[in-house]
Amino acid sequence: MNLHLTNKVALVTGSTAGIGLAIARRLAAEGAEVVVTGRTEARISEARAVILRETPGAKLRGAPVDFGQAEQVQHLLSEVPAVDILVNNVGIFEPKPFSDITDEDWLHFFEVNVLSGVRLARQYFPQMLARKWGRILFISSESGLQIPQEMIHYGTTKTAQLAVARGLAELTAGTEVTVNSVLPGPTASEGVEEFLQKLAGNGKTREEAEHEFFRDARPSSLLKRFITPEEVANMVAYLASPLAVATNGASVRVDGGVIRSIG
Repeated sequence: MNLHLTNKVALVTGSTAGIGLAIARRLAAEGAEVVVTGRTEARISEARAVILRETPGAKLRGAPVDFGQAEQVQHLLSEVPAVDILVNNVGIFEPKPFSDITDEDWLHFFEVNVLSGVRLARQYFPQMLARKWGRILFISSESGLQIPQEMIHYGTTKTAQLAVARGLAELTAGTEVTVNSVLPGPTASEGVEEFLQKLAGNGKTREEAEHEFFRDARPSSLLKRFITPEEVANMVAYLASPLAVATNGASVRVDGGVIRSIG
């Protein structure tokens, strides 16, 4: 399927690993010019090399940025003043008992997970409305609907992303600008693989550790395995395309069936 993304400029936050890198790879393969962002030049260079191995001649730019620092986000906006597609993927998580989550923790999670996307959208969204075309995607999580007891601060920020996305979508009437959220379920990111390897080091195979995770921690999963970053990226690429113009203000699940509600 041709997603008609050739020459579209896409900025993907947190795109040097995991879901973000998979999204950058897929958009580049579809012909988009992709701005790869990460904390360091070294990480960006590694990501660019991965993309170019798969898609020689891919149009890529790199921008080092810490999305927890407002001044660095502002510098990014000056370096990349306009885009057609904004994918707010960057995010942090940390299991922590509720009583141990400090004010500083709460503020830091909102700074990275919510305000980073707000700051970028504040510049790019009005431009999209003026052109009457654009795509903004927030990579939220099934945790935004099912707040995990071990990461209440993380889940709350993911719910906030859904609210921001829906509010922006309300402003797009009469245009072909869309704002959607994507809700991945448990995904085989770097952190998850490290977690599984640690369990495997306790005498279990990776497969046994994965089976036990879905039996005990995510029993509602229908997929019964970790989602791949590429499976999430497939949905993001479609929603970023002109083909998805009728999908707007939606929270689209790529959760493996973990969420049981039908609403």
